[in-house]
Amino acid sequence: MANPPPASNIVPLKAQKPSLKPLMGLVAPGLLAVNRVIVDRMQSEVALIPELAGHLITGGGKRLRPMLTLGSAAALDYAGDRHHRLAAAVEFIHTATLLHDDVVDGSDLRRGRATANVIWGNEASVLVGDYLFSRAFELMVEDGSLKVLKILSRASAVIAEGEVAQLTAQRQVETSEDRYLSIIGAKTAVLFAAACQIAAVVAERPQPVEDALEAYGRNLGIAFQLVDDAIDYVSDSDTMGKDAGDDFRDGKVTLPVILAYARGDAAARRFWKRAMEGQANGPDELVEAIARLRETGAIADTLARARLYGSRALDALGILPPSAAREALSETVAFAIDRAY
Repeated sequence: MANPPPASNIVPLKAQKPSLKPLMGLVAPGLLAVNRVIVDRMQSEVALIPELAGHLITGGGKRLRPMLTLGSAAALDYAGDRHHRLAAAVEFIHTATLLHDDVVDGSDLRRGRATANVIWGNEASVLVGDYLFSRAFELMVEDGSLKVLKILSRASAVIAEGEVAQLTAQRQVETSEDRYLSIIGAKTAVLFAAACQIAAVVAERPQPVEDALEAYGRNLGIAFQLVDDAIDYVSDSDTMGKDAGDDFRDGKVTLPVILAYARGDAAARRFWKRAMEGQANGPDELVEAIARLRETGAIADTLARARLYGSRALDALGILPPSAAREALSETVAFAIDRAY
């Protein structure tokens, strides 16, 4: 792990709570166009497909990834409309991965609602996820850019690799920090990165701008996931949209656990091994886990890592000229970090 930069270079916590409102306001007209594409393309003569897909797509998600495509395009003064369909493709990819994730994880709750697999079953959830992936690729092909197709198809493949890597690391408490960062870089950050990068492609900007937006999205995605890891232990279902402690009960070895295990004595390591293996992960053990995470500084240091990646995302925006769009992208970083405070 690289040494953190000076505190002045790390994304600060604002006195006024950061918000997604600047980005949402900026992209509102474009997001309406994206939503029309999403509603149109998730239709099917098989009634279960729009019913199940709509349960998740209309279930209260912020549409953050498509908003990043629209916001990045605005920061580049792109005046076309190709990014609307591509932003919809990004959302379909994301939604498909959520449907598959919930089946793999056996999740009961997402965004405060019963998961699709609980309502319709695992088989239907997997197949509708496949349908949404197919719709995403249709939209990519219709765009006509081989470069866009390469970016988003590679992202889809990397996400799948990340999911498999996470599955193989599940309950493996000796997982290293580097391996974990690699997993979330694939599982979460690659779609953030692709969502931003494709805006530079459709706007026909030079490679350095494309690389900068890719770096912005990638570092934002890592920061976003690290904050999720931390607040799984210190938040609640109303805030998270899932039950607090789900990662603990599922044996997910996230960064807070990796740090606490590395810093613990023999008794602590025995506790974490038993907990991650599912031998001792009930309500009482969750209380103990939270106490151990706090006393070792694991939660605080996970959030410090998130702020470091947030600072890298902000640095990447330096190539863009000052604008309301760039400010909105910057505040999105602060929002991602501030969710934990």
